[in-house]
Amino acid sequence: MGNQEIIELSEQYLMPTYARFPVALVRGQGMRVWDADGRQYLDFLAGIAVCSLGHCHPRVTEAIRTQAETLLHVSNLYHIEPQARLARLLVEHTFADRAFFCNSGAEANEGAIKLARKYQKDRGERQRTEIVSATMSFHGRTLATLTATGQDKVKLGFDPLPTGFSYVPYDDVDALTEAVGEKTAAVLLEPLQGEGGIRVPSPGYLRQVRELCDARGALLIFDEVQTGVGRTGTFLACEQEDVAPDICSLAKGLGGGVAIGAILARETVAESFGPGTHATTFGGNPLAAAASLATVRTVLGEAILPHCRRMGEYLLEKLRSLAAENRAVVEVRGRGLLVGVELAEGYLAGPLVRELMDRGFLVGSAGERVLRLAPPLIVEREEIDALLAALEEVLGAL
Repeated sequence: MGNQEIIELSEQYLMPTYARFPVALVRGQGMRVWDADGRQYLDFLAGIAVCSLGHCHPRVTEAIRTQAETLLHVSNLYHIEPQARLARLLVEHTFADRAFFCNSGAEANEGAIKLARKYQKDRGERQRTEIVSATMSFHGRTLATLTATGQDKVKLGFDPLPTGFSYVPYDDVDALTEAVGEKTAAVLLEPLQGEGGIRVPSPGYLRQVRELCDARGALLIFDEVQTGVGRTGTFLACEQEDVAPDICSLAKGLGGGVAIGAILARETVAESFGPGTHATTFGGNPLAAAASLATVRTVLGEAILPHCRRMGEYLLEKLRSLAAENRAVVEVRGRGLLVGVELAEGYLAGPLVRELMDRGFLVGSAGERVLRLAPPLIVEREEIDALLAALEEVLGAL
């Protein structure tokens, strides 16, 4: 089938929840993907920060093949070997003592909210039910996680929403200090805001949040769904501020392209998820766990993280040089290989995304005026240079 046939099939039978581009991608290898008509693209979005090792990485592909020939699914009523190995690997390389596996970032954040409230109840702090998050945040599309999200546009039409959520400006310690009190169960923050425009906090902000939570008896939850598994140059983004949360959510890059999410937590917090308190049918199934195990081992063991830092520094440097010569760009910001290019008033990211796609480059947006780049962590300078040349042409035309 060609692009048009697939597009017509999608438009006839799928719910119209996505404003899709008129392209059907059918094959991928490394940094490259191909559409149904055979056109090649360099993928600087990686399935929205999912395909951390690129498309069809040999280690991940082999792990999936081997596991598919061995055991696809058993329920969590039984012990699952690759799940147990994955939990140990994540615990050994993060702040956490325990892991719970689910299927997505929204599910991981939903579980993190439940865990925070259950922990406070178990301590006798029954009044601590409220979750404080940040404006311009994004935490998912379930009823609880879209309520936790600090963007009104995702909430339209879904009233009534759950109660017990409030919001403060991101990177504003004074506002957070005012908001966190004796009813606060947890503060939920992204160490670097993704969907809100690739916003990097001021140095010391996360440390101050940690100290505030400790002083006020609130838990600290870091949503690392987009920033985790090496995306910013360290396995968790919070490592760069030397700050550890009580609970952390992971997904996106965790499975190398296979759907899996995780909740990581300290022992004293994880104890509140006893038998019967939380569950999932597919979470941590043998196939997803095997793919994730291969992905995490590769990210941690093959110099992927230092390569990500080098390529991220190179990308930021080149983009900032480009921005200095073009009035359409207000700011370039990011860490590692999660980068945002903010455009000036009057310019929109959408047309740039489309123009770059027409030139053979897949990028995304994070808000109306921010171009989002989140390439696979294996991207090389030559591929970055090719994108920059195309972006310079597009910006020049503006």
